Amino acid sequence: MRFFPTPLPGCFTVELDRRGDDRGFFARFFCEREAAAAGIEARIVQINNSLSGARGTLRGLHWQLPPQAETKFVRCIRGAVCDMAVDLRPDSPTFGQHHWAELSADNRRMMVVPRGCAHGVLSLSDDAEILYAVSAFYTPEAERGIRFDDPRLAIRWPIAPCEVSEKDRRWPDFDPDSADVQALRGLL
Repeated sequence: MRFFPTPLPGCFTVELDRRGDDRGFFARFFCEREAAAAGIEARIVQINNSLSGARGTLRGLHWQLPPQAETKFVRCIRGAVCDMAVDLRPDSPTFGQHHWAELSADNRRMMVVPRGCAHGVLSLSDDAEILYAVSAFYTPEAERGIRFDDPRLAIRWPIAPCEVSEKDRRWPDFDPDSADVQALRGLL
């Protein structure tokens, strides 16, 4: 695994080192030692699978409050997605900024989304499927979110989201002074 820092501290794109022969190839999806050597929280407690049937389906922007704040290792295994991280850590030099990467079954890239960042996935193809490993258990009462189209964030999605759940449409705008955002202090 090769980890490439993004502009957001603790957020990485990951290239998988493939070992192949006539049968195909082998690559690691996750290695605790390699992640820890890159300074990434390496405890994994859950692996989730998500399928978005239609191009333009958006899931997010979500995060969990501490102590359930989670690091995510995201990989697209079918189709293509825009994987988005928004830095909500008040102590971060990139507080309020975002970064995204195109992940696809073809490019086999991954993205590491650190604790304290909101996360969203926009399908760039029909039948886009992702696997993502997380460092904390999903805890419904700790789940929070912000609107994907909040003008303050000024996110330019690569395609227009056209399928968004009612829950994701109802998240509030980004408020840097909110108690939920301030609870992310110290996660950098």
